Amino acid sequence: QVQLAESGGGLAQAGGSLRVSCAASGRTFSNFAMGWFRQAPGREREFVAAISRSGSNTGYTDSVKGRFTISRDNAKSTVYLQMNSLKPEDSAVYYCAAANGYFRYERAGQYSYWGQGTQVTVSS
Repeated sequence: QVQLAESGGGLAQAGGSLRVSCAASGRTFSNFAMGWFRQAPGREREFVAAISRSGSNTGYTDSVKGRFTISRDNAKSTVYLQMNSLKPEDSAVYYCAAANGYFRYERAGQYSYWGQGTQVTVSS
């Protein structure tokens, strides 16, 4: 079992920045590929970013490329999502997830463990 706990969400103005974090516990963090997903009211959960076990490979959905950066610190068992140039459409609950595997994964079904989510709200 892996327990995931997100933090760092909140309110930001359009054009501003936020960093959300996800701390993992329970099993060896470096054995898991990690991802961030988000879900806005009335919409399906969507992929945002993913990172491989080693951190050497990352991927993003098109709408956040160039604005968001995913990273991980395996020594701290933590994955981060740095969000810059925020837009109101980035408002959502952000979830981190862990997948058994080496590479990066973009489908929710590839992830076995999920956090409870953290709210990000961007005002215009």
